[in-house]
Amino acid sequence: MSDLDQLTQSLARNLRRWRNERGFTLDALAARAGVSRGMIIQIEQARTNPSVGTTVKLADALGVSITTLLDYEQGPHVRLVPPEQAVRMWSTSTGSHTTLLAGTEARGPLELWHWTLMPGDGSASDPHPDGTTELLHVTAGTLTLEVDGEDHLIPAGTSAVFESNVPHAYRNEGTETVEMTMAVSIPPVR
Repeated sequence: MSDLDQLTQSLARNLRRWRNERGFTLDALAARAGVSRGMIIQIEQARTNPSVGTTVKLADALGVSITTLLDYEQGPHVRLVPPEQAVRMWSTSTGSHTTLLAGTEARGPLELWHWTLMPGDGSASDPHPDGTTELLHVTAGTLTLEVDGEDHLIPAGTSAVFESNVPHAYRNEGTETVEMTMAVSIPPVR
């Protein structure tokens, strides 16, 4: 089984599990996530590989991390994630990419990401649930962080914390590659 097949099967199994655990019908999850009922059915039947945006919307609606939706094993209290098991979530033909490094459900989902943004590339995000906080640290280049329409320049060595329940985007408007690590804390579903 290829990595993509394994990912598709894990997502199908975990989406069904978490939807049932939360007591959501297909229609309820579709409305909550802003994803069509048909798409959810296709994902749960492992007939499609959804976009990162769709996967984020479903994870947010369920109150779990993307890691939890993609995880094919629930490990012990200490779980090591070797580099080859980190999940490449987004990439461009110019070499920009994001990698989900690790995540946890302790006190609400928590995710750790590594980002590479090539000059001229960017990625926009829809608002996350109220109470979601992102922490990031730029290790190379200068990141343009847009939060609710306002740009913030974040040079290498600088960190930022923001509530991400508003539209936000990450852009590299410079000439050097941007490297950053980001943690996302999502509030538990009530």
